[in-house]
Amino acid sequence: MSHTHDLVAQFSDPHGVVVAAADFSYASLAPGIDQVIGFFPQAFVALQTCRAGGASEGSYASFNLGDHVGDDPHAVATNRQRLSAYCPKPIPWLRQVHGVDVASAENAISGDCHADGTSTAEPGQPCLVMTADCLPILVARPATGQCAALHAGWRGLCQGVIEAGLAELAHRPAPAVQADDWYVWIGPAIGLQAFEVGDDVRQAFLAHDRRDAIGFVAAKNSPGKWLANLAGLAVSRIAAWSHAANPRGIVRVAVDADCVVRHAERYYSFRRDGRTGRMASLIYRAESAAGGP
Repeated sequence: MSHTHDLVAQFSDPHGVVVAAADFSYASLAPGIDQVIGFFPQAFVALQTCRAGGASEGSYASFNLGDHVGDDPHAVATNRQRLSAYCPKPIPWLRQVHGVDVASAENAISGDCHADGTSTAEPGQPCLVMTADCLPILVARPATGQCAALHAGWRGLCQGVIEAGLAELAHRPAPAVQADDWYVWIGPAIGLQAFEVGDDVRQAFLAHDRRDAIGFVAAKNSPGKWLANLAGLAVSRIAAWSHAANPRGIVRVAVDADCVVRHAERYYSFRRDGRTGRMASLIYRAESAAGGP
């Protein structure tokens, strides 16, 4: 596991604002379930799953949480039940569609919600997204007690799922006497050297903001192809939102720069394997925590 201050500085500078880079680490709660520690305020619990400790077999081995990828439904249900034991309230399992819609976590419990993020201000209510290359992004806003989980593939990232998620949280006013710092964690995803894309992808980003050119490097052995830095582009979007929204507090960002493609023993990757499982990233505010709404 690695994370870097350099990436945060590089991709926030062009927007005239430097978000605060931060460190974090993982603590294992059980095989396949890690807690993100050292970054979020104590009131918030953030979990990241990996491949170990589950009931799935074959290319899904073993802690697959996706029920849409061809795995044995009983194995997936067993895995989901295992993760649910670490959450105070029911998990909203989204039907992710690579879009920008962010739903209320409480309204997504049915499991038939088509969206790419959830948010909540309810204590104990988890927000969760699943990934196997795309960026999982967890957000906490302690002043209002809110949190969110966002799923950002290149399409959702380009179209504005991060901005949509941050705007959803920004609708709630923070107490005037309280610092309004934001915490944004970008989890394990496909890395720069493994994510080769066509020029259409680059042009889609440049049509939004020419400064996004910083997120692409020409592929040496593939003319007309580019290597895309999803995590860097996400930091750029966060910085641009911070500059425009001008939140009263500091926006703190932590990045897990591990490439899921290069760690087959730990992470699922659709680009690497095709037929594979899904990991989960989730966040909730502890029910016993003080503060918030």
